[in-house]
Amino acid sequence: MTRQTIPVSIIFSTVGAYAGLGRAALDGALAAVAEVNADERQPFRIEPVVADPGGTAELYGFHAERALSGRSCRHIIGTLTSWSRKEVIPVVERHGGLLWYAFPYEGFETSDHVLYFGACPNQHLLPLLDHVLPRHGSRPFLVGSNYIWGWEINRIARELIEAGGGAVRGERYLPLGAVDVIHLVEEIRQTRPDFVLSNLIGPSARAFVEAYADLGRSDPAFAPSRRPIVSCNMTEIDLEAMGPAAAGHLATAIYFDSLDTAENRQFKERLAARHGMERPVSSCLVSAYSAVKVLAAAVAEAGTDDPQAVRAVVTSRGFETPLGMVRVDPATQHAAVRPHLGRARADGGFDILQSADEAILADPYLVTVPRRASVAGDRPLKVVP
Repeated sequence: MTRQTIPVSIIFSTVGAYAGLGRAALDGALAAVAEVNADERQPFRIEPVVADPGGTAELYGFHAERALSGRSCRHIIGTLTSWSRKEVIPVVERHGGLLWYAFPYEGFETSDHVLYFGACPNQHLLPLLDHVLPRHGSRPFLVGSNYIWGWEINRIARELIEAGGGAVRGERYLPLGAVDVIHLVEEIRQTRPDFVLSNLIGPSARAFVEAYADLGRSDPAFAPSRRPIVSCNMTEIDLEAMGPAAAGHLATAIYFDSLDTAENRQFKERLAARHGMERPVSSCLVSAYSAVKVLAAAVAEAGTDDPQAVRAVVTSRGFETPLGMVRVDPATQHAAVRPHLGRARADGGFDILQSADEAILADPYLVTVPRRASVAGDRPLKVVP
């Protein structure tokens, strides 16, 4: 029997300020495509239509338009930043396509033409603050890359902290890719916050962590155990670049390579056996991989790649992934995911300190968040023995 070929657009930047994250996401998506195509039980094979916008956000819409109108694609796996995602959404809405977005973002968005598999603030920022505020204090310094993610995560953090009686000691932004951080670290030294919430990405994050490590060596009051850097977007990819300078700082994610579950062990064994991937795995790779596998399962069940039919399947049941069981809320099209809290090690991995008991339903508009919840810490994650 001849298998049908279904073209699927994959759009990630593998150069630019967040090149490492894009390369990992592309690796994950292509690994999943290879597994789907190797399964002779599938009545179709996926033809990956890969495009690289080169780190230029405005080019994402161009590549999405070309994939949907010129290459007959109906689904797009891709975009990392919110800037690039917002360039693609009007295109998929105009063509009736479906964007599979699999990365943490700032929330306050829904679209019938987007499936959100990454965490939103009640699944990453709130659990992080619930851990940090009672242990370190409620006077943070906020830093971020100068675009939507940094602005919005810091805005939400500031509102939650101030509503709970805390105070932000400072808030600064760096252009994407900027590495001149000396003035920033000096301001932090002078203001002496309780901790630093960092939404920096790529080379900016590396330069900041390295400079902060220098500050900690000269002033023990800035050691990670006393005034940590905490983040919703630090991954194993970042730790590989940062080296020992990142040790002791905290991050939240829906996946860490060190996650000790049967699903994760089997997943990493498959990656090593089939694709030769034996390096630490990041949430970027796993999220893109999982999105492709869910897409394939939904197409097989629906008997078509029609976006409406596929969306109906995806929002009707759960799917087993390396992240665990993933269910997408039909009302918001956001996935319920299970957050974890990790402490960075010098060898490039994370020790998992806490994990939620179960997946947390997405609340993209934070309509159910108690005003003082983050300061009070009344939604603790389960401590890992």
